[in-house]
Amino acid sequence: MEFPASPVVSRLAPTPSGFLHLGNAVNFTLTWLLVRRAEGQLHLRIDDLDRARFRPAYLENIFRTLEWLGLDYDHGPNGPDDFERHYSQRYFLGHYKAALQVAQATYPGLFYACRCSRTELARLALLDGRYPGTCRPVQLPIDATDVAWRAHVPEAAQISFPDLGQGPMVVPLGQSLGDFVVRKKDGVAAYQVASVLDDVRLGTTLIVRGLDLLPSTAAQLWLGQYLPKAEGFQKTQFLHHGLLADEHGQKLSKSTQAGHQRGILAEASGPQMVYAAVARLLGLSSEAGESLAKLQAEVQRLA
Repeated sequence: MEFPASPVVSRLAPTPSGFLHLGNAVNFTLTWLLVRRAEGQLHLRIDDLDRARFRPAYLENIFRTLEWLGLDYDHGPNGPDDFERHYSQRYFLGHYKAALQVAQATYPGLFYACRCSRTELARLALLDGRYPGTCRPVQLPIDATDVAWRAHVPEAAQISFPDLGQGPMVVPLGQSLGDFVVRKKDGVAAYQVASVLDDVRLGTTLIVRGLDLLPSTAAQLWLGQYLPKAEGFQKTQFLHHGLLADEHGQKLSKSTQAGHQRGILAEASGPQMVYAAVARLLGLSSEAGESLAKLQAEVQRLA
């Protein structure tokens, strides 16, 4: 694994649509370690765009989990009330909408209207192997209501980028993700758009993710070429870490992770379970996973 070049600005980006599980906690701890090693800046950026699944208990769980892990951050809300008053993505909906309109006007045909349901997309995925796949564009004005907008991704589109954790990466975006949603049927920007624009707004230079999010990274790098004032997103450093494994080297899926439904706080007696998982992920000694201080000291000593 390579360490990010300075200056480093990164973020923790939890979603308050469920209780945080082991995978979230490991990702946050690894991000924190890398930023602190580089003496960089760390934002807490909570992605609450999906208000249908938002619950106050999930929002509170984010702050409780970070405190339990002993992770601090330099910028962001100090609690649920501060987040709702000043940091919610609801305050940036106009910004997202304007960016999509500029991109559509600048690059005609970049987006198209789509009425496909999730059921139809799942059927198409079975037919051609894509997820979520593409559907036949609806011939409606792009400003039509009650339709989603999809990005028209060429089938042969491939996204290449250097990865600090995996080396040079080539993701076949056209095959792995297809024409992804950029605006939902309710008129609100989709995750990929908001994530790019939020990272540009925060000046993010490092994004740490699991390997399962490679298609999202590729989609965002592709999209960043077209969104206004997002050219700098192409220079973002990425580190995709491997999947979690237990002490015997067996892969932990989300369904087998402790607390993936009730949350890591409800299952683990202490954060050492998380630190130990990070130590294994980095190939460190078992002693390094005994505390956050020991983990940080080991990471500081790495070349």
